Amino acid sequence: MGKVRALVIGASGGIGGALVQALAAQADVVALSRARDGLDITDEASVARVLKPVTGTFDWVFIASGALGVPEKSLRAITADAMMAQFAVNAVGPALVIKHVLRLLPKDRASRLGVLSARVGSIGDNALGGWYSYRAAKAALNQLVHTAAIEVARSHPLAVLACLHPGTVDTAFTAGFPAKHKDAPAQAAARLIAVLGDLTPAQSGGFYDYAGKAVVW
Repeated sequence: MGKVRALVIGASGGIGGALVQALAAQADVVALSRARDGLDITDEASVARVLKPVTGTFDWVFIASGALGVPEKSLRAITADAMMAQFAVNAVGPALVIKHVLRLLPKDRASRLGVLSARVGSIGDNALGGWYSYRAAKAALNQLVHTAAIEVARSHPLAVLACLHPGTVDTAFTAGFPAKHKDAPAQAAARLIAVLGDLTPAQSGGFYDYAGKAVVW
Protein backbone atom coordinates (compact mmCIF):
# COMPACT_ATOMS: atom_id res chain seq x y z
CA MET A 1 0.00 0.00 0.00
CA GLY A 2 1.27 3.48 -0.88
CA LYS A 3 1.21 6.59 1.26
CA VAL A 4 -2.08 7.63 2.79
CA ARG A 5 -4.03 10.06 0.59
CA ALA A 6 -6.40 12.81 1.68
CA LEU A 7 -8.82 15.07 -0.18
CA VAL A 8 -9.96 18.37 1.33
CA ILE A 9 -12.86 20.27 -0.22
CA GLY A 10 -13.05 23.90 0.89
CA ALA A 11 -9.30 24.05 1.40
CA SER A 12 -9.06 27.85 1.26
CA GLY A 13 -11.22 28.35 4.36
CA GLY A 14 -9.87 28.67 7.89
CA ILE A 15 -10.65 25.13 8.98
CA GLY A 16 -10.09 23.67 5.52
CA GLY A 17 -6.63 25.19 5.27
CA ALA A 18 -5.74 23.94 8.74
CA LEU A 19 -6.93 20.46 7.79
CA VAL A 20 -4.66 20.51 4.74
CA GLN A 21 -1.66 21.45 6.86
CA ALA A 22 -2.42 18.88 9.54
CA LEU A 23 -3.06 16.04 7.11
CA ALA A 24 0.10 16.84 5.12
CA ALA A 25 2.15 15.40 7.97
CA GLN A 26 0.67 11.96 7.36
CA ALA A 27 -0.78 11.97 3.86
CA ASP A 28 -0.48 13.16 0.28
CA VAL A 29 -3.14 15.87 0.18
CA VAL A 30 -5.25 17.06 -2.72
CA ALA A 31 -6.69 20.45 -1.76
CA LEU A 32 -9.61 21.91 -3.72
CA SER A 33 -11.52 25.14 -3.24
CA ARG A 34 -13.61 27.73 -4.98
CA ALA A 35 -10.94 30.39 -4.64
CA ARG A 36 -8.14 28.34 -6.21
CA ASP A 37 -9.92 25.81 -8.40
CA GLY A 38 -13.27 27.37 -9.24
CA LEU A 39 -15.10 24.66 -7.35
CA ASP A 40 -18.68 25.83 -6.83
CA ILE A 41 -20.26 23.09 -4.76
CA THR A 42 -23.75 24.45 -5.47
CA ASP A 43 -23.28 23.74 -9.20
CA GLU A 44 -23.07 20.05 -10.06
CA ALA A 45 -21.38 20.77 -13.38
CA SER A 46 -18.62 22.57 -11.48
CA VAL A 47 -18.28 19.73 -8.98
CA ALA A 48 -18.04 17.18 -11.79
CA ARG A 49 -15.54 19.28 -13.77
CA VAL A 50 -13.16 19.92 -10.86
CA LEU A 51 -13.27 16.37 -9.53
CA LYS A 52 -13.02 14.63 -12.92
CA PRO A 53 -9.20 14.83 -13.12
CA VAL A 54 -8.86 13.48 -9.58
CA THR A 55 -7.99 9.79 -9.72
CA GLY A 56 -7.01 6.96 -7.42
CA THR A 57 -8.48 6.39 -4.00
CA PHE A 58 -8.46 8.42 -0.81
CA ASP A 59 -8.24 7.28 2.79
CA TRP A 60 -9.48 10.62 4.11
CA VAL A 61 -11.99 13.09 2.67
CA PHE A 62 -13.05 16.28 4.41
CA ILE A 63 -15.80 18.55 3.12
CA ALA A 64 -15.01 21.78 4.91
CA SER A 65 -17.14 24.19 2.90
CA GLY A 66 -19.97 26.24 4.35
CA ALA A 67 -21.61 29.65 4.69
CA LEU A 68 -23.24 31.39 7.61
CA GLY A 69 -25.04 34.28 5.96
CA VAL A 70 -26.94 36.62 8.27
CA PRO A 71 -28.65 34.49 10.95
CA GLU A 72 -32.26 35.51 11.48
CA LYS A 73 -33.27 36.53 14.99
CA SER A 74 -37.01 36.22 14.27
CA LEU A 75 -39.51 34.86 11.79
CA ARG A 76 -39.88 38.38 10.40
CA ALA A 77 -36.31 38.24 9.14
CA ILE A 78 -36.77 35.11 7.01
CA THR A 79 -36.52 35.52 3.25
CA ALA A 80 -36.87 32.79 0.66
CA ASP A 81 -33.71 33.80 -1.19
CA ALA A 82 -31.53 33.76 1.93
CA MET A 83 -32.93 30.42 3.04
CA MET A 84 -32.42 28.82 -0.37
CA ALA A 85 -28.85 30.10 -0.45
CA GLN A 86 -28.15 28.46 2.91
CA PHE A 87 -29.54 25.14 1.73
CA ALA A 88 -27.56 25.34 -1.51
CA VAL A 89 -24.20 25.81 0.22
CA ASN A 90 -24.67 23.90 3.46
CA ALA A 91 -26.81 20.93 2.39
CA VAL A 92 -27.11 20.45 -1.37
CA GLY A 93 -23.46 21.25 -2.05
CA PRO A 94 -21.95 18.66 0.29
CA ALA A 95 -24.42 16.07 -1.00
CA LEU A 96 -23.26 16.72 -4.57
CA VAL A 97 -19.63 16.38 -3.47
CA ILE A 98 -20.34 13.06 -1.75
CA LYS A 99 -22.08 11.87 -4.93
CA HIS A 100 -19.00 12.61 -7.01
CA VAL A 101 -16.30 11.48 -4.56
CA LEU A 102 -17.84 8.08 -3.88
CA ARG A 103 -15.84 6.65 -6.78
CA LEU A 104 -12.68 7.80 -4.98
CA LEU A 105 -13.30 5.80 -1.82
CA PRO A 106 -11.64 2.37 -1.65
CA LYS A 107 -13.91 -0.64 -1.30
CA ASP A 108 -11.28 -2.99 0.11
CA ARG A 109 -10.00 -0.99 3.08
CA ALA A 110 -11.00 1.65 5.59
CA SER A 111 -11.82 5.17 4.45
CA ARG A 112 -13.19 8.19 6.26
CA LEU A 113 -15.31 11.07 5.03
CA GLY A 114 -16.07 13.94 7.39
CA VAL A 115 -18.46 16.80 6.66
CA LEU A 116 -18.41 19.98 8.73
CA SER A 117 -21.80 20.42 10.36
CA ALA A 118 -22.74 22.52 13.41
CA ARG A 119 -24.37 21.90 16.75
CA VAL A 120 -27.00 24.50 15.90
CA GLY A 121 -28.26 22.01 13.32
CA SER A 122 -29.37 19.77 16.17
CA ILE A 123 -33.15 19.85 16.66
CA GLY A 124 -32.95 18.28 20.11
CA ASP A 125 -30.30 20.73 21.31
CA ASN A 126 -32.14 23.86 20.13
CA ALA A 127 -33.22 25.83 23.19
CA LEU A 128 -32.57 29.37 21.94
CA GLY A 129 -34.38 29.58 18.58
CA GLY A 130 -33.35 31.96 15.81
CA TRP A 131 -30.84 31.24 13.05
CA TYR A 132 -33.65 29.63 11.04
CA SER A 133 -31.96 29.13 7.68
CA TYR A 134 -28.57 28.03 8.99
CA ARG A 135 -30.10 25.66 11.54
CA ALA A 136 -32.43 24.11 8.97
CA ALA A 137 -29.70 23.74 6.35
CA LYS A 138 -27.36 22.00 8.78
CA ALA A 139 -30.18 19.72 9.97
CA ALA A 140 -30.79 18.81 6.34
CA LEU A 141 -27.07 18.18 5.87
CA ASN A 142 -27.09 15.79 8.82
CA GLN A 143 -29.96 13.83 7.29
CA LEU A 144 -28.24 13.69 3.91
CA VAL A 145 -24.97 12.37 5.36
CA HIS A 146 -26.80 9.85 7.54
CA THR A 147 -28.75 8.59 4.53
CA ALA A 148 -25.65 8.46 2.34
CA ALA A 149 -23.84 6.42 5.01
CA ILE A 150 -26.53 3.75 4.83
CA GLU A 151 -26.14 3.43 1.07
CA VAL A 152 -22.34 3.64 1.05
CA ALA A 153 -22.07 0.86 3.66
CA ARG A 154 -23.50 -1.58 1.12
CA SER A 155 -20.63 -1.07 -1.33
CA HIS A 156 -17.93 0.20 1.05
CA PRO A 157 -18.39 -1.76 4.29
CA LEU A 158 -15.25 -0.32 5.89
CA ALA A 159 -16.09 3.33 5.16
CA VAL A 160 -17.03 5.87 7.81
CA LEU A 161 -19.10 8.94 6.95
CA ALA A 162 -19.74 11.45 9.72
CA CYS A 163 -21.10 14.90 10.46
CA LEU A 164 -18.61 16.83 12.59
CA HIS A 165 -19.18 19.85 14.81
CA PRO A 166 -15.84 21.69 15.05
CA GLY A 167 -16.79 24.05 17.85
CA THR A 168 -16.33 27.81 17.59
CA VAL A 169 -13.15 28.39 15.61
CA ASP A 170 -11.31 31.67 15.08
CA THR A 171 -11.78 32.13 11.34
CA ALA A 172 -13.29 34.69 8.96
CA PHE A 173 -16.46 32.58 9.16
CA THR A 174 -16.98 33.52 12.82
CA ALA A 175 -15.32 36.94 12.82
CA GLY A 176 -18.58 38.84 13.27
CA PHE A 177 -19.85 36.71 16.13
CA PRO A 178 -18.51 37.19 19.66
CA ALA A 179 -17.73 34.11 21.74
CA LYS A 180 -16.16 33.50 25.13
CA HIS A 181 -13.58 31.27 23.49
CA LYS A 182 -12.60 30.45 19.94
CA ASP A 183 -10.24 27.60 19.12
CA ALA A 184 -7.35 28.18 16.76
CA PRO A 185 -7.90 26.55 13.35
CA ALA A 186 -4.91 24.22 13.87
CA GLN A 187 -6.36 22.99 17.16
CA ALA A 188 -9.77 22.44 15.59
CA ALA A 189 -8.25 20.54 12.66
CA ALA A 190 -6.28 18.24 14.94
CA ARG A 191 -9.40 17.44 16.95
CA LEU A 192 -11.51 16.76 13.86
CA ILE A 193 -8.90 14.39 12.45
CA ALA A 194 -8.64 12.58 15.78
CA VAL A 195 -12.41 12.23 16.14
CA LEU A 196 -12.95 10.98 12.60
CA GLY A 197 -9.98 8.65 12.94
CA ASP A 198 -11.44 7.00 16.04
CA LEU A 199 -14.86 6.27 14.54
CA THR A 200 -15.71 2.75 13.42
CA PRO A 201 -17.92 1.64 10.52
CA ALA A 202 -20.62 0.86 13.10
CA GLN A 203 -20.69 4.59 13.91
CA SER A 204 -20.90 5.69 10.29
CA GLY A 205 -23.66 8.20 9.61
CA GLY A 206 -23.46 9.75 13.06
CA PHE A 207 -23.10 13.34 14.28
CA TYR A 208 -20.13 14.03 16.57
CA ASP A 209 -18.54 17.05 18.20
CA TYR A 210 -14.87 18.01 18.45
CA ALA A 211 -14.51 15.88 21.60
CA GLY A 212 -15.89 12.77 19.91
CA LYS A 213 -19.22 12.93 21.74
CA ALA A 214 -22.39 12.12 19.81
CA VAL A 215 -24.63 15.14 19.20
CA VAL A 216 -28.38 14.62 19.44
CA TRP A 217 -30.24 14.89 16.16
